[in-house]
Amino acid sequence: WLVQVRLSSTLIWDIKVEAELLAEHGLHCQVFEVRLDGFQNHICLQISVDKKIIVLNQDFSQHLFSSLFQTDTFADFDTMTDRLLDEIIQHIQLYNLSISRISFIGHSLGNIIIRSVLTRPRFRYYLNKLHTFLSLSGPHLGTLYNNSTLVSTGLWLMQKLKKSGSLLQLTFRDNADLRKCFLYQLSQKTGLQYFKNVVLVASPQDRYVPFHSARIEMCKTALKDRHTGPVYAEMINNLLGPLIEAKDCTLIRHNVFHALPNTANTLIGRAAHIAVLDSELFLEKFFLVAGLNYFK
Repeated sequence: WLVQVRLSSTLIWDIKVEAELLAEHGLHCQVFEVRLDGFQNHICLQISVDKKIIVLNQDFSQHLFSSLFQTDTFADFDTMTDRLLDEIIQHIQLYNLSISRISFIGHSLGNIIIRSVLTRPRFRYYLNKLHTFLSLSGPHLGTLYNNSTLVSTGLWLMQKLKKSGSLLQLTFRDNADLRKCFLYQLSQKTGLQYFKNVVLVASPQDRYVPFHSARIEMCKTALKDRHTGPVYAEMINNLLGPLIEAKDCTLIRHNVFHALPNTANTLIGRAAHIAVLDSELFLEKFFLVAGLNYFK
């Protein structure tokens, strides 16, 4: 397992003082979940994000970088949910942590896995400790209305070759009845409203995850679609309704525009999708200007 355990303080603390502070404030556990098939991207996120949070955030924090992406990242969401939940609970128990707050940072499909973890009975004890959910390019509404034919074809081929359950679920092809599909049923379950901050980061340059899906909002194509559009609208209401009603939860959306080179990856939209992890410039600016405030 690739588990990072750090105290996010740059000061040298006397052991007695440290123990007193921990007793008073508890630990803020931050879990990083990165998908799909993203080992190199994960390492960049670890170097960049971890550096900013550890150096600049002066409270006591535990950082858990999920290592499960190194196994079968094309499994179905239920399987990957069980793996992440096991890793979180085992990490807390292994280090005998007294957790006061838990925050999640997810990228791409990792955000769906995080949301799924929140619905599990074994995680129920930690729901009142949730603090910030930072979603980077998360396909919360799937890829039903992806406007890139090239990407849609590529995902279809990848699903066939890898026999990927998660990609099947992402495209709402896991059940003939859309309301019985995994993503729709997940939208009906509670979870996000327990956070103090729900931060959605999206880029219109990202062709892998539709802009409106990452922002959890309606799109023009769905409005015109009399068959699937109403189901899409229901999902949005399922997700945003509890957030709006929750008095202690704040929903924040950030739109990101990257300065990208003229390459094939930029053309197909992959460059923007992974730039939120690969670009140290973006990570530095985002966390210094806004991101760190959500983890205080």
